[in-house]
Amino acid sequence: MKLICIGRNYTEHIKELENERPVDPVVFLKPDTSILLKKQPFFIPDFSDDVHHEVEILVKINKVGKHIAKKFAHKYYDQIGLGIDFTARDLQAQLKAKGLPWEKAKAFDGAAVIGEWLPKSDFENVNNINFSLFKNETKVQDGNTSLMLWKIDEIIEYVSKYFTLKIGDIIFTGTPSGVGKVLANDKLKGYIEDKQLFSITVK
Repeated sequence: MKLICIGRNYTEHIKELENERPVDPVVFLKPDTSILLKKQPFFIPDFSDDVHHEVEILVKINKVGKHIAKKFAHKYYDQIGLGIDFTARDLQAQLKAKGLPWEKAKAFDGAAVIGEWLPKSDFENVNNINFSLFKNETKVQDGNTSLMLWKIDEIIEYVSKYFTLKIGDIIFTGTPSGVGKVLANDKLKGYIEDKQLFSITVK
């Protein structure tokens, strides 16, 4: 299985990091070794002094597909989840400045939090899902999938041009504004609507 991640998919997040608005979705991958094991804390890696949380809606692929048209994309997933794309922002900045890939800043061990899954049938419209991240009981990120530059089905259409999607693959659909540094002993809790889907401690 692979983790396919979409960057710069919310306008306000693009603004907060002073990035250029992309013409096409920004796509990068994380290996399965980046998945934080259940009930384990997130350990800040020793190669970064500025790891940021990025909460994201997740989609789990349920059948194999290639060159999937947008109108058929809804048939390729039946679960919606929530997770964190941890990012070593200082390392990412160094890599971007040199025009190098981001993987060392995005795909390190433990950099992908995957929370509980909800049936897609729970949602009247996947393009209108509220989600949020709390750090130490304070809401720090607040998003809605209606604000995505590329909606879920458009993402599936786009990435399936380049990668065959397989059962169990997970798509991270991008983060809204409010990303920020995590510190040891922080408690992070993620919600879709009013349902908590993960809770982790930072070490």
